[in-house]
Amino acid sequence: MISFLSRLLIQNREQLQNPTVRRAYGMLCSITGIFLNVLLFAGKYFAGLISGSVAVQADAFNNLSDAGSSFITMVGFHFSGMKPDKDHPFGHGRIEYISGLAVSVLILLMGYELARSSLDKILHPSSVDSSVLVICILVASILVKGYMYLYNRRIGEKIDSSAMKATATDSLSDVITTCVVLLSTLVGRFTQLQLDGWCGALVAVFILRAGYNAAKDTLTPLLGTAPDPEYVQQIQQTVMAYPEVLGIHDLIVHDYGPGRRMISLHAEVPSNGDLLQLHDTIDRIERELNHQLGCDAVIHMDPIVTDDETVTQLRQIIADHLREKDPRMTIHDFRMVQGPTHTNVIFDVVVPSDYKGSDSDAQKMVEQVVKDAGDNLFPVIQVDKAYV
Repeated sequence: MISFLSRLLIQNREQLQNPTVRRAYGMLCSITGIFLNVLLFAGKYFAGLISGSVAVQADAFNNLSDAGSSFITMVGFHFSGMKPDKDHPFGHGRIEYISGLAVSVLILLMGYELARSSLDKILHPSSVDSSVLVICILVASILVKGYMYLYNRRIGEKIDSSAMKATATDSLSDVITTCVVLLSTLVGRFTQLQLDGWCGALVAVFILRAGYNAAKDTLTPLLGTAPDPEYVQQIQQTVMAYPEVLGIHDLIVHDYGPGRRMISLHAEVPSNGDLLQLHDTIDRIERELNHQLGCDAVIHMDPIVTDDETVTQLRQIIADHLREKDPRMTIHDFRMVQGPTHTNVIFDVVVPSDYKGSDSDAQKMVEQVVKDAGDNLFPVIQVDKAYV
């Protein structure tokens, strides 16, 4: 159904980097989710009333909360697709993360309410009517929720939407929930065991766990997370494909929501190269990054000495010594300023984000490496942290 509707309603549907296309996919799935969840709520609530099952009624209200979640997701996609304005020059893409977080909170609230009602049913058990109609409604619910999980997961991965992935997780937890409710209903039909409250409690655990995982997945990009290593590798390969670029460092990926990434980096170029030609190369790299990865790139040129054997050798010696200390350490912006009494060795050292010591400890260690590399060398060190 979703595939048919997307072909019918979404233009240029393969242009997934296009914010308008992403929003159209999100709105379509959200509206479909609202419609299906309202139907499931009505059917399950009716089944819960005629059977007297607290688990079935709780599962019905879980579907009602899912309809509310889909509405929140729809609102999130609507606002995230708005164009940048003077107050929000980077757009509104992070609203999608916030809507995903709101969905997660609703999942947690429903898990709590279900746990509370299930505990009451355990303490005060009562018989449950398990008619064929109730069983059919539960089976139909499992099939519908399974379908919702599949299309939300597929579209969520297709457009890289954390909100839709959270909705898919919620749909999967609903499948498990209703399966447990169905199991307890069947057990009650063929035996005298009253498992309604216990099954409701087990369902609550599934829901709470799903809500926690969904909240973690949506909160992480809001707090600021390291970019995908594959994405970083694509950036590096694109930039280093140009022979004028000798190395890159200080790469930072700024995430302002799906489809709204900005990157900044320093590109090392020969100091004796033609300035205008190098500048043209940097411009071409920025345009290629935008075309291939859909990001806005800002590249700073760092000229490095390539025709001085003394500088090259000392740089290699220091880099090798640092790799012995920690293979993840790198150096850049390396230069030497010779004087009558000593030589200033100036460079930046990049230490990993999980480096055990402080910046001061790292600086002292690197300074000692420089002093051990030769006589009358005076280190001038800047410690940087890796953001990728």
